Amino acid sequence: MDSDSRAAPEVCAFGVICRRFKPHLLMVLVHTCYTILYFTAEAAFNHGLNPHVMVTYRHFIGGLVMFPFAYVLERKVRPKLTLALFAEIFVLSLFGIGLTLNMYFASLTYTSPTFLASMVNTIASLTFVMAIILRLEHLDIRNPRGLAKILGTLFSLVGVMIMTSCKGPVIRNLSSPLIHIGRNNMHENWTKGSILTVASCITWSIWYIMQAFTMKRYPAPLSITTWMNFIGGAQSAVIAVIMQHKPEAWSFSVNIQLWSTIYAGVVCSGIMIFLLLWCTKQKGPVFVTMFNPLSTIMVAFTAYFVLGEKLYTGSIVGAVIAIIGLYLLLWGKEIDQQVGVKSQEQSNLTSEEQKEPTQIATSP
Repeated sequence: MDSDSRAAPEVCAFGVICRRFKPHLLMVLVHTCYTILYFTAEAAFNHGLNPHVMVTYRHFIGGLVMFPFAYVLERKVRPKLTLALFAEIFVLSLFGIGLTLNMYFASLTYTSPTFLASMVNTIASLTFVMAIILRLEHLDIRNPRGLAKILGTLFSLVGVMIMTSCKGPVIRNLSSPLIHIGRNNMHENWTKGSILTVASCITWSIWYIMQAFTMKRYPAPLSITTWMNFIGGAQSAVIAVIMQHKPEAWSFSVNIQLWSTIYAGVVCSGIMIFLLLWCTKQKGPVFVTMFNPLSTIMVAFTAYFVLGEKLYTGSIVGAVIAIIGLYLLLWGKEIDQQVGVKSQEQSNLTSEEQKEPTQIATSP
């Protein structure tokens, strides 16, 4: 009995911690899954899969996976889809899938997963600036939390710049690679790839900002995920037809091409988009984007330890600086949230006190 009584508070405390840090844990899971996608997609492209065809197929698969969950679980809470809302979701799909992912994965054929994952960190800075302009994010430079958010954004950006521009000495591989992914270096074009990556980061930032507005008007994340997958898949199909005229490009071999597309559709376009929408609703777009440095670190070290790619000291220094920036901004946002909760509680208490009837003392 004594051991049970001691274990009960520990279990309760663990549950409280899990509930409090649920968005943080989910974002770690999201970026772990996206790290796997970088390498499976690169392998599929090197085996002849067209990136626009992959984006099209993966989102139709994601829509089919999410449709039954959206239909059943949100049947009673899903708002009526008006023409204006449909147009908004169409634009949201365009920035989140149609434009962004087609440019993003096309740039992977010209660069490398490590470079792509590093450049994604600029999304946090862009989203933060847009959120400040649109007043989605509060910033007070006179408070330590405001300075922490500014410094965190700058540190993340500087870390990315170091990783992409300052290579430094190569760190010798400790062992032979565990997995070999054949690369076709003849398609490398870093200028073209960099332009596509930067453009995709800009549209991706707009997508994160738009999520906050759309979720308020249509608070059904499963349904939005389903709509985005189907609409984004259709948009990508149009792009794929324009960019790729060969009918054989739409066929698959039962190899990494097929498995990468299925994984991308079920996990990344289905489950991960839903988790991103949920975390955006709970914590805001800046919170979500500030976890992007995790993908950079995961991709860089996976490429080094598993695939045997070269790792430079500049990448390590940049990753450390980016992580410092991440924790600075998360600390600032956490303090902001605590202050907001306390002020809300105080305002609620004040309003309740005002509603209480005034008692008039009478003499006996």
